[in-house]
Amino acid sequence: MSTETSAAPAGELAPRVSLGQGVRQSLTLAWRTVVQVRHNPFELSDFSIQPIMFVLLFTYVFGGAIAGSVSDYLTFMLPGMIVMNMLFVTLYVGQGLNTDLNKGVFDRLRSLPIARWAPLAGRIAADQVKQAWSIVLVLGVGLILGFRLGSPGPLGMLGAGVLLLAFALAFSWVAVLVGLLAKDAERVQIFGFTALFPVTFVSNVFVPADTMPGWLQAWVDVNPVSILAEACRGLMLGGPVATPVLQSLAWAVAIAAVFAPLSVMVFKRKV
Repeated sequence: MSTETSAAPAGELAPRVSLGQGVRQSLTLAWRTVVQVRHNPFELSDFSIQPIMFVLLFTYVFGGAIAGSVSDYLTFMLPGMIVMNMLFVTLYVGQGLNTDLNKGVFDRLRSLPIARWAPLAGRIAADQVKQAWSIVLVLGVGLILGFRLGSPGPLGMLGAGVLLLAFALAFSWVAVLVGLLAKDAERVQIFGFTALFPVTFVSNVFVPADTMPGWLQAWVDVNPVSILAEACRGLMLGGPVATPVLQSLAWAVAIAAVFAPLSVMVFKRKV
């Protein structure tokens, strides 16, 4: 008498995706985002031309009036400009995410056996590559114009780069949330510029805080952009480092703790 044995269909998918698989899937999706730049070089120019223009304009138009000389102002301003550019580059995370949602990319990804968080993690990981490019770009333009690193030297610049990437990793969750909530990519950009311009300009990025009215200095002193800019100046030029670096990391943790859960919650509802 023969008996039939029931076997699972070949290639049956596991009910859960392991952490290792999720990480590999995130890296694959991150590579997809990075490779898109090769097919759409205008995307690279979007976050390359603007910082070059800002460095040139602020150095040669306002440098003499603010600091007395172009070289002195470039030394003060460039670390803050790198911070400012880092914040604006994070907007591309929200724009790309919003575009993928509206084009149905995530609907196709949902049918695949991948981790639910992999698309978000992939977007943010790809942003780190763009952030690294923007840091090197602004620093390169500054070196051409005459900017020189201080006593910490290349190690200080490396530390500043790591700090900037860590902060960008946390702040990207803000852009993710905006990208999930906005109706289209243009609204992501409008909202981002509307929110980021006051935060970045009312800081010590372009002028020292002690040149501002007392009531405005109170905000500048607690502004995370000011704190991060001060940390980068200390690492790149020499000066106080420990306090501003620890405060910047604390801000990064706080931002991620608030916006990462909110982004994941909205993402699960929309996808």
